[in-house]
Amino acid sequence: MQTETITAAPPEAVFQIRGLSKVYHMGEVDVQALRGVDLDIYDGEFLVLLGHSGSGKSTLLNIVGGLDTATTGTVRYRDHDLTHATDAALTLFRRDHVGFVFQFYNLIPSLTALENVELVTEIAGHPMPAVDALRLVGLGDRIDHFPAQMSGGEQQRVAIARAIAKRPEVLLCDEPTGALDITTGSAVLQAIATVNEELRTTVVIITHNAAIAEMADRVLTLSDGRIAHERRNAVRQPVESIRW
Repeated sequence: MQTETITAAPPEAVFQIRGLSKVYHMGEVDVQALRGVDLDIYDGEFLVLLGHSGSGKSTLLNIVGGLDTATTGTVRYRDHDLTHATDAALTLFRRDHVGFVFQFYNLIPSLTALENVELVTEIAGHPMPAVDALRLVGLGDRIDHFPAQMSGGEQQRVAIARAIAKRPEVLLCDEPTGALDITTGSAVLQAIATVNEELRTTVVIITHNAAIAEMADRVLTLSDGRIAHERRNAVRQPVESIRW
């Protein structure tokens, strides 16, 4: 009796980026931020972008997230052509598909953690309950606290809860632990890893901290607007095993 071997289907490329270049015109000076980047980003992937300041990481993330547009090249998200999208179409793309987490939390001081997250759930199409988003990032017991009553790591986790409450397919994080110490930064990374693992959200993180790369599926190093190096981790390391 023959045994049939079943091969798992490869993950879908949710982003297809080809020949991506970006030039910023700064008075009489042109700054080339990206130079012909080719990249696929896969469904459910945890991707880390490394590189020095000015390497093009944030520009790439902003174009992927629909916050900026390319000078040349193409960007597709599933069946969406972001390259030629109007401002209105990019706004809908960001609202319906993408969550953002930045280095600074941008919480409203006069609102509780729950109320800060509810700001997003009120405008999203199919949100999760705000309290569920806060529980997912380990803040179920802090929902009635104001930002001033919370640590930096807790505030950043509120920002993550706010980003994921609308159930985005993609979570884009720009230096989410850059302003945090090791202990609070670890809690934030654990929250992001939980979102990736439990919701299967595609995660892209920009960081200067090479140690964070150990928890990723794939690591890209950018230099001078190009992808200088790519590696895949055979095994993703848990947050608690990372040496900062």
